[in-house]
Amino acid sequence: MYEPARLRTFLAVAQTLSFTRAADRLGLRQSTVSQHVRRLEEATGRPLFSRDTHRVELTEDGEAMLGFARTILQAHERAAAFFGGTRLRGRLRFGASEDFVTTRLPEILESFRREHPEVDLELTVELSGVLQERLAAGRLDLILAKRRGTESGGRLVWEDSLIWIGSPGLRLEPDRPVPLILYPPPGITRARALEALEAQGRAWRIACTSSSLSANVAAARAGLGVMAHTRGLV
Repeated sequence: MYEPARLRTFLAVAQTLSFTRAADRLGLRQSTVSQHVRRLEEATGRPLFSRDTHRVELTEDGEAMLGFARTILQAHERAAAFFGGTRLRGRLRFGASEDFVTTRLPEILESFRREHPEVDLELTVELSGVLQERLAAGRLDLILAKRRGTESGGRLVWEDSLIWIGSPGLRLEPDRPVPLILYPPPGITRARALEALEAQGRAWRIACTSSSLSANVAAARAGLGVMAHTRGLV
């Protein structure tokens, strides 16, 4: 009645409040996401979301389904782990890009804990370029990091594009260098931002630099300049 795949889709839509972003997160077509939600609503006999062309919101029954969905999925995962073979044990040196700390990382860690409760994590948060160097040097076992679309290696989890973000009050003069807020080298986002400006023939200057996403966002909100950021993480 309540298939795990449909429940996972429901949770993704509930967390993102967007069928499009849920589809990107799960690697599914948007039509498949809509079908999963529709089938779940048919199974419950209740609408779980109220939606129009501008927004998606949980209904009262949708809020109730959140708890049931998590409980069902946790029971399903425990059963799969119990009957699926030997549990993993030990320590995993895991690195995650700074960009994902407040967005996707909590969800990933929660899922990992449920599936591998006896594995201890040694968590490192750094720039993607730094994480890739440490992985190559054997100092990390697994990383969640960004890479250029032309690069290979690893497993592609999702694709996204970069956008410029800044304070609404900031005005960029076409005849003056663009004030930039950047990660330090070897940041991939930094390199892509500079390449984009140079391709357009735009002059630029570094107004602020930090390896901390929170610090860079604060600088952007303060109007110090503009920063490149992943569209799906804004």
